[in-house]
Amino acid sequence: MTPRAWSPLRNGAPARASVRQWQWWLLALGWWTLNGFASATNYRFLRGSAGDAVTWEHALLTTMTSALLWVPFTVMAAALAERFPVETGRVRRGLAVHTAAALFVCLARAAVVVLLNPRVGWYPALPPFPTLLLTSFQSNFFLYWLLTGVVHAVHYARRYRERDTQLVQARLDALKAQLQPHFLFNTLNTISSLVHDDPAAADRMIARLSTLLRHSLDNTGTSEVPLREELGFVASYLEIEQTRFEDRLGVTWDVDPAALDARVPHLLLQPLVENAVRHGIAPRGAPGVVRISARRDDGLLRLEVRDDGVGFSTGPRDAARRGVGLPNTRARLVQLYGDRHTFEVRGAEEGGTVTTLTIPYRRAHPS
Repeated sequence: MTPRAWSPLRNGAPARASVRQWQWWLLALGWWTLNGFASATNYRFLRGSAGDAVTWEHALLTTMTSALLWVPFTVMAAALAERFPVETGRVRRGLAVHTAAALFVCLARAAVVVLLNPRVGWYPALPPFPTLLLTSFQSNFFLYWLLTGVVHAVHYARRYRERDTQLVQARLDALKAQLQPHFLFNTLNTISSLVHDDPAAADRMIARLSTLLRHSLDNTGTSEVPLREELGFVASYLEIEQTRFEDRLGVTWDVDPAALDARVPHLLLQPLVENAVRHGIAPRGAPGVVRISARRDDGLLRLEVRDDGVGFSTGPRDAARRGVGLPNTRARLVQLYGDRHTFEVRGAEEGGTVTTLTIPYRRAHPS
């Protein structure tokens, strides 16, 4: 696809999903409703097998009421697990809080039985309250702890994801820190040299630098952006480099329109393109070309950065010369996608270096 048919400078901003605070209420209501239906079916079957037929109305009334009474207690358990988790350094406090909560649930459910039994009919003749309390303890104490264990599992899973997100953000911040100092220095140095000799070129570089800085500020704290936005950032970066290298740097784009709405890690392509320019094209005397391609292929997004420069070496000096860009990119991909990605840097048969990667295709939210 030619640059005329697609402009990498047309960017869009991704929508951000909000976290719903009432998810626990929905989950609890859904789970205990299903539990009530299942218990009603089992209750009718057992009573029928014993020769004591029970109507659906009575079975649903008794079992569904008992199940739905657990909804507020489940939400309470979730809130307490978030506030007072049983974890290293706070084990005693967590155990004390949840033991007290479990005993409260047993007492509360026994009291509710006394209040609602005339309408619901759990017992033909209501037993003494101490007997009800003992029955409630036997039925509900360990069930509360089971719920607390499930909530703790969700709590720790979310904290693990948050730590992963923080690690990805830290790597992104390190990548920005790597990009900005030397790139800004080189760009400003080039602008200063062009101000008097070629004011128009200096103006173009200032405009592109402004675009890059605005993009960086607009996406502070953003880990993923649409591919079209990432390509727009790379295009601005390459226009600045083309001004610096003049006729020595050519750029070609081969972008599938179906891939433009894919979600990609922010600043995924820029370090790959920078390596192609700095370590592929810059060291050679003759002009060179950097080619960026993107394809959507069977649920995957395939990206490639190719140059026809001096070639790729795997020696320790070459690895040090490439800096932290490639290792940082590789680590971010592992952190974000695990084994659901590929990342390869190799020498091209015709000369130069080819960097290819695949990640799961996920469509960005409409702006």
